Amino acid sequence: MPCLFNSFDPYFKQPFGAVRAGQSVHLSLCIPEELGYVDPHLVLQKEGRYDVPVHYRMKFDGQTPHQNHFSVDVTLNDVGLYFYYFDLYTDFRRIVRGPDNCGVVSWQEGESWQITVYEADFETPAPIKGKVFYQIFPDRFCEGVENKPMPFPDRLYQADKHAEPFWQPNEVGGHLNEDYFGGDLKGIQMKLPYLRKMGVDYLYLNPIFEAHSNHRYNTADYLNVDPLLGTNEDFVALCAEAKKYGIGIVLDGVFSHTGSDSRYFNREGRYGEGGAYRDPSSPYRSWYDFDPKYKGGYRSWWGFETLPEVNEETPSYVEFITGEGGVIDTWLRRGAAGFRLDVADELPDSFKVRTAVKRVSPDKFLLGEVWEDATTKFGFDKRRTYLLGKGLDSVMNYPFKNAVLGFVCGRDAGQTMTDILTLCEHYPAPALDTALNFLSTHDTERALTVIADEPANGRGRAWQSGRCVTGDAYEEGMLRLRMAYAIIYTLPGVPCLYYGDEIGMQGYRDPFNRGFYCWDSHEERLRPVLAQLAQLRHSCEAFRTGALRVLRAEGGILHYQRIGEAETAEIIVNRTEHIIVEPLASGKHTEVNPMGFTIVVEEIGHNPDHSYYDYQ
Repeated sequence: MPCLFNSFDPYFKQPFGAVRAGQSVHLSLCIPEELGYVDPHLVLQKEGRYDVPVHYRMKFDGQTPHQNHFSVDVTLNDVGLYFYYFDLYTDFRRIVRGPDNCGVVSWQEGESWQITVYEADFETPAPIKGKVFYQIFPDRFCEGVENKPMPFPDRLYQADKHAEPFWQPNEVGGHLNEDYFGGDLKGIQMKLPYLRKMGVDYLYLNPIFEAHSNHRYNTADYLNVDPLLGTNEDFVALCAEAKKYGIGIVLDGVFSHTGSDSRYFNREGRYGEGGAYRDPSSPYRSWYDFDPKYKGGYRSWWGFETLPEVNEETPSYVEFITGEGGVIDTWLRRGAAGFRLDVADELPDSFKVRTAVKRVSPDKFLLGEVWEDATTKFGFDKRRTYLLGKGLDSVMNYPFKNAVLGFVCGRDAGQTMTDILTLCEHYPAPALDTALNFLSTHDTERALTVIADEPANGRGRAWQSGRCVTGDAYEEGMLRLRMAYAIIYTLPGVPCLYYGDEIGMQGYRDPFNRGFYCWDSHEERLRPVLAQLAQLRHSCEAFRTGALRVLRAEGGILHYQRIGEAETAEIIVNRTEHIIVEPLASGKHTEVNPMGFTIVVEEIGHNPDHSYYDYQ
């Protein structure tokens, strides 16, 4: 049976994807005559406590051989999520969403399609679009000031930069998160020429504020750089120097909890006699929830007593973080280009971070850590609305990471593209164009480990320690990693390279994915490819906001376009073991090598190739 409906296909739905409030949507059905008499209705329901399904009768548009065509236009004025299916109004039949997004006839309830309606005035920073990010875990990138003394006696210095991070937890005598390799802001500044050569436009830095662990997610002082990284003046200098290279710096903001070892809570007593834990009259006392029912006597993040949760709706805390002259204001005015919000799910809508960021400049970027589809995420026992225009600019795109790594590891191309297009369909265009696409982070296994090594499958750090693939597994892994980054650099959104991926660094979960950058590595094959992909993103406007159109997704072959106003880029990725000859949209043909990819860019309206890239 031919396709009855597919929201990815412009014949069946226009426009593609999410729409601005007040915009109209055109939906069409193609019903085979063999289904007999039908009187199709669109059944549309906005998600909300008092919203009920609305039935829209579809008009008959005519016939083609053995097919009846119907359509309906609806205007969606209210921001939110809408879900729909089609009722044929005969024999209790309906058309619901099948696993490949195509409509299937059913006599019972099934999955619906989704339309996201976002604020009519939602815009995201234009300078982010079409650019390239690079993520740095500050302690592990580059040591600008060598062999410096530790600012606190409980920090352990790692002089051997090739050493594995300490992984044994304190309960058995280890020093997890207490070892410091000495990476600092001056080291990042020293490497700005290298980063620019790699085509990097923005750095995303894991936390740099004073904190008493090497990851620094347990903030001790929101207004000062950790002394091992440098000073506030060093940060200002880094931003100023980076700007000369055309590079902006996005900081990591951890606002759902602080460290217990902080000037605000001060359980450990490092900061004198004050602090909410020690002084019931402390100005910070109302930031926390003290109650004997909690382990340790206070509410903490996921039960970790070293991470007391804050009450994000306490007025003095909200003002401290988001007010004029507050934490966000201070760092943006010191030169930061934006913030990434740690565990964005756990910040209530009333926590007006967007207001604080955009007050400095509409071009300052606000990114959120969300691991799932951010339009359908539940948090605080309700659907989160932070991607509809009044919260975040965009989010970290974990679903793309999972789809791309799944494909290069052997998953079917059709399933991969269904996952990618589903997310593209759900996200508002301003958010999709600025979504952070990556393969590795400080919270996940490094991409090469996922691709080339065996899954940890719940095995602990003792098993993960010291593992490293070599030989044929490494060689094939690097080919697959190159394919994966070719996809990440050419999908909607902005690619983010995790430090060290470009030299094939390996590692399972924390802390093994946070090794010190191997500056004496001889692995040079991926760097020029990534630099050329970055150059392509900068030169071809289709990668800024161009639509995604899939031409072929079968087995081990992905073939898609990014369609801009002046140029079209065509990307073919061949995961198979054989060379393929693939027809292009222009009618020409191109060869694509096994485990390789080809990118062709053509000017719209001109036929000759504008530029051509073929990686063997």
